[in-house]
Amino acid sequence: MARGILNSVKAGFFAVSAAVIVPVASHAETLADALASAYTHSGLLQQNRALLRAADEDVAATYALLRPVLNWSSTVTQDFGTYSSSSTSGLDVSLDSTEAFFGLGFELLLYDNGATRFAVDAAKETVLSTRQTLVNVEQAILFEAVQGFMDVVRDAQIVQLQQNNLRLVARELQAAKDRFEVGEVTRTDVALAEARLAGGRADLAVAQGNLMQARERFAAATGHQPGALVAPSVAPKTPASLDDAKAVAIRSHPLMIKAQHDITTAEIGVMRARALMGPSVKLQGSYGLTEDFSDPYSTHAGSVGISATGIIYQGGRQSALYRQAMANRDATRAGLHDTRHAIRQQAGNAWAILSAATAQLAASGEQIEASQIAFDGIREEAKLGSRTTLDVLIAEQDLLDAKSNRITAQAAQYSAAYGVLSSMGLLTADHLNLNVEKYDPVAYYNLVEDAPTISSKRGKQLDKVLRAIGKE
Repeated sequence: MARGILNSVKAGFFAVSAAVIVPVASHAETLADALASAYTHSGLLQQNRALLRAADEDVAATYALLRPVLNWSSTVTQDFGTYSSSSTSGLDVSLDSTEAFFGLGFELLLYDNGATRFAVDAAKETVLSTRQTLVNVEQAILFEAVQGFMDVVRDAQIVQLQQNNLRLVARELQAAKDRFEVGEVTRTDVALAEARLAGGRADLAVAQGNLMQARERFAAATGHQPGALVAPSVAPKTPASLDDAKAVAIRSHPLMIKAQHDITTAEIGVMRARALMGPSVKLQGSYGLTEDFSDPYSTHAGSVGISATGIIYQGGRQSALYRQAMANRDATRAGLHDTRHAIRQQAGNAWAILSAATAQLAASGEQIEASQIAFDGIREEAKLGSRTTLDVLIAEQDLLDAKSNRITAQAAQYSAAYGVLSSMGLLTADHLNLNVEKYDPVAYYNLVEDAPTISSKRGKQLDKVLRAIGKE
């Protein structure tokens, strides 16, 4: 129903709005241009992309715990003083020696009941969850741009409508004055027209103030003030029914997908907490060189061994952490239930707003047609003396209200259509096919997943990527 009405009225709306907002010009800004600007301008998107990269690095840092650890240590010791003993017959002997030590240490985790592997898996799920948070932020940014754009389109048309109305009321006032001069109307008719003109000026001031606010909202969303705007000519494709919208939302909305990944993370957390109760086995080794500068000889020594550790008693701490992990898992599962209902409600609300705006737009068209006929007829009758100036002014106000209602309904309808896309998780740069360089959340993850070192080839690539991001 909503789509059918939307398609039947959109041609008339945009033929009018495009003519009202801007004449044909090569530099005119479209809604797609505004959305592209919002996508590239948003600091909130950049912030959440950085948070996603931080989550990527969590995977790398946790994965590194499965690799060998090689470290070095060194010391230089200066011994000085005197000592005496029976071997020196009680005489003081000076002590002065310098000793240097350099050693290497090695450690490799062999077994920890799978706890570290579980930590890696949990970190990966957290990355997938954080990606969905980024998608949700992207949707909010783009929807704010849609609303800012349509608000400017709407308020600019209302300003023009109020200006046209002022010219019309001024003519009515002049006509009332002329008729008063020849005795056809009273001074009351002139005063009514003057009052309506003053009210029209006040309404124009309000409309201009609303337009200024809309322009600021547009600038905040896109990073620049609106210039010549062209209202969209094609409505975004929406589902055929409310049930279809809800079904897509349950499958595709980023918050729904995020909740599912959060549950997996919590389940892995339970397994990790259980695994931490078990023993761990490590391979350890060391090798060192000790050089005494007061002695021509040096010492070389090393060792290799396997160590195993396990908890016998820790005051019940591990058991408490295990139960805590299970409680967190249960809470996350319960949260999925609420998320599902919230997403369904959001889709239903967006669909209701679209349906109401579509119905309002269709009705306002009929209202304008009837009001225009009534206004034209009353004005002609007033010329013949069968209608008063008040009748003309009332009819003119009814026509103005009808046109204003249509302008508001037109903007609301298109904002609502994008709201439906947002409720389904489809208001993204990919789905809208925006002409922007899209951020690839997988590219950075692929570079860091296996924890490359700074000096490696991939580490140097990452350094270049981060420097490029920092210059944006």
